Amino acid sequence: MIKNMKICVLGCGATGSVFASYLMKGGADDIWLVDLNKAHMDAIRDNGLLLKDPDGESLLKGFHTAYSADEVGPCDILIVLVKSTHTHSAMQGAASCITEKTAVVSLQNGLGNDLDLAQFVPENQIGCGCGRLGTVLESPGVCVSKPAQGITNMYIGPVYGGELAAKACKYIVDCFAKGGLNPEYLDDVRPALWKKAAANSGFNTVCAVLGLTMRQVHEDETALALVKQVLKEASDTAAALHIADNLYDGLVSDIPKAVASYGDYYPSLAQDFLIYKRQTEVNTLSGAISRFGKIAGVQTPTCDVLSQIVTAVQANYDKRYKDKD
Repeated sequence: MIKNMKICVLGCGATGSVFASYLMKGGADDIWLVDLNKAHMDAIRDNGLLLKDPDGESLLKGFHTAYSADEVGPCDILIVLVKSTHTHSAMQGAASCITEKTAVVSLQNGLGNDLDLAQFVPENQIGCGCGRLGTVLESPGVCVSKPAQGITNMYIGPVYGGELAAKACKYIVDCFAKGGLNPEYLDDVRPALWKKAAANSGFNTVCAVLGLTMRQVHEDETALALVKQVLKEASDTAAALHIADNLYDGLVSDIPKAVASYGDYYPSLAQDFLIYKRQTEVNTLSGAISRFGKIAGVQTPTCDVLSQIVTAVQANYDKRYKDKD
């Protein structure tokens, strides 16, 4: 393992905090956390970061914290964990962290994040990853991790090849493994990204539009059929792009396990859509499947309509019908 790599986690909400915790538990010792959440950054600076996971509780100290990436300086690895809607502005703000020797690794949701990063760094510096774990920011300085148990729960690797990206991704995988996750390094991470994005697109957008939890969607025949249609369109598109063959069967077989683990939750996009009335990451989920489908010549009618509904509603949150008190 390469020693003393300087890592900046750009976007340190629930997921960023959990990943940073596993990096430190796994031996990384120069980690900067950057987030606009002043209360969270101050709590970590003053008291450390408390990770709660199936192994118990770990209070981790020694993180550097900042409200802006301008305070960090050049890094060996920049891990991008802002919402995809903020990638462009976040990367502009992190310009001082990046040199020709910096690997930029997106662990964000969805598809197309590598294309956003390629606007700022050469392709050989870009890595991506995805995981199977639930994360919660319980309070400032306290994060909760609910990783999938007994299976690989993180996939990380370069997108376009390149020694620099590969070296950084292997370092992250090594730290995650020693820190308590079950990660896997992949020379080509794209099939894993597509499988995760397809699964997320199905339940995220359907739960959002219907206002139902994953379990409620699973128990409704019509709603579940919508999820499966999204999965089929994603699988057909990935096959047409020569990324992965027949993702569909595996995606469908994984549904009961996902519902057993997370069934009573609203997925993250649904939370943004239903509860917080925020701009969602639909453009990197069902919206991205629609865009890539057009490129590949694959029809994606379910993804098209679901992403159009979410996009239209989130542009008009303040105008929607409300029941009178």
